[in-house]
Amino acid sequence: MSAESLGQRFEQLYGREPQLYQAPGRVNLIGEHTDYNDGFVMPAAIGLRTTVAIAPRTDRVLRLHSVNFDESVEFTLPETGSAVPRARKRAHWSDYVCGVAVTLESAGYRLSGADIAVLGEVPIGSGLSSSAALEVAAGYGLLETAGHPVERVELARLCQRAENEYVGMRCGIMDQFVASCARRGSAILLDCRSLEHRWLPLLGEAGEPGWSVDDGAGVSLVVCNTMIRHQLALGEYNLRREECEEAVRALAHHVPGVCALRDVTLADLERHRTALREVAYRRARHVVTENARVLAAAAALERADLAGFGRLLGESHRSLRDDFQVSCDELDLMVRLAGETGGVFGARMTGGGFGGCTVNLVLAERVEEFRRSIATGYRKTTGLTPEIHVCGTADGAGRA
Repeated sequence: MSAESLGQRFEQLYGREPQLYQAPGRVNLIGEHTDYNDGFVMPAAIGLRTTVAIAPRTDRVLRLHSVNFDESVEFTLPETGSAVPRARKRAHWSDYVCGVAVTLESAGYRLSGADIAVLGEVPIGSGLSSSAALEVAAGYGLLETAGHPVERVELARLCQRAENEYVGMRCGIMDQFVASCARRGSAILLDCRSLEHRWLPLLGEAGEPGWSVDDGAGVSLVVCNTMIRHQLALGEYNLRREECEEAVRALAHHVPGVCALRDVTLADLERHRTALREVAYRRARHVVTENARVLAAAAALERADLAGFGRLLGESHRSLRDDFQVSCDELDLMVRLAGETGGVFGARMTGGGFGGCTVNLVLAERVEEFRRSIATGYRKTTGLTPEIHVCGTADGAGRA
């Protein structure tokens, strides 16, 4: 369904015309599970997006409809000044909209009620951040509908807060930041502590998705969906954060100035390894080495060293698999198949883990061969047909 069709569906549901807003999904090129450790990440927004149709009401009711789930929900906004409700636990799609609404209100943005219809293109549970796309699109639309100016970084902060406190997912700010602030044609090198960032160009001279290498050959960004979503993801994600915090508490007794794993060097970690449980040590080792990989990957991109960039993707995947233990058999298979296919610079899992997608750098002239090889090999082993997307980049949230 197109944005235009969403508008028509809205008119059928509510009998009036809406304004349309959108926010993109994202692929994280490198820097996984570093954002909530005050570290570095390198995401890019992709052309898959969530679109929200919205029109104001005169009361305090949000009437929500999901086209994807063919389901409607009503929610009454709490009185101004009320605290943000704690985690809902039910993990319903409407929580991401309602949570953003009450969080905006708690931050001083008086909202009106609204009729809302939602259409998502970002595969749910794929590691491409469908939740942040919904949060940011809804937040942008609710603010504009109520007559408030949209400050993009503030919107990202409040959407992250909603997911932390209302949904119960203790995520960092990366997903909401890129959904709100992204630029077409670029990845973001983001410092998740200061929110300082710089843009890394991802387009060749012709303006097509991908890079150009020295011989003029194009390089494409390809995302492969394993079609697997393991149900333990939410609990295990929060557990990983707790294990990282455990490592910080232990290291802070030995290393001055440690507030997050961002503050720990590999030498610090090895020197004080015996102060940590083995599992906390391994989680910390992933984060510390992943931060270094992100900075090295940015330098590789800036000098057009795609082979070096690809090697760092492989190192990242191995660290996520072995030290952070958030991969799964299907992701490992997908990465292995990519490594056995010609024209691939590098591949790794992307997103929180336990299913979802891999990100791959592939010579443009070999993309169709890559598609066939991955689909055939993956289907032969798992019986599943993967979704494979050649991704262009996208701007952050705005009117559709």
